[in-house]
Amino acid sequence: MSTPKKPQDSAIEFPCDFPVKAMGLASETLHLTVLEIVRKHAPDTEDTALKTRDSSGGKYVSVTVTVHATNQAQLDAIYTDLTASEQILMAL
Repeated sequence: MSTPKKPQDSAIEFPCDFPVKAMGLASETLHLTVLEIVRKHAPDTEDTALKTRDSSGGKYVSVTVTVHATNQAQLDAIYTDLTASEQILMAL
């Protein structure tokens, strides 16, 4: 008889590289804010892990940082801090 599996807290298998996306009004500092927040929880995140993309009208910018995530709590903390920032309108 096999032992029943414990339900997983997350559908994501850790550790993994996980893209975190944040969007806000275009500014010269948005990408720095996002990177600072991510590095608070994933200090080894390199500058090269960051990519930005302007909206077609140039009013908004999306910032994607690929994080080497070790667990769900780490990702939850990143998203909590991103959404608490006044510069960030949305985090995915």
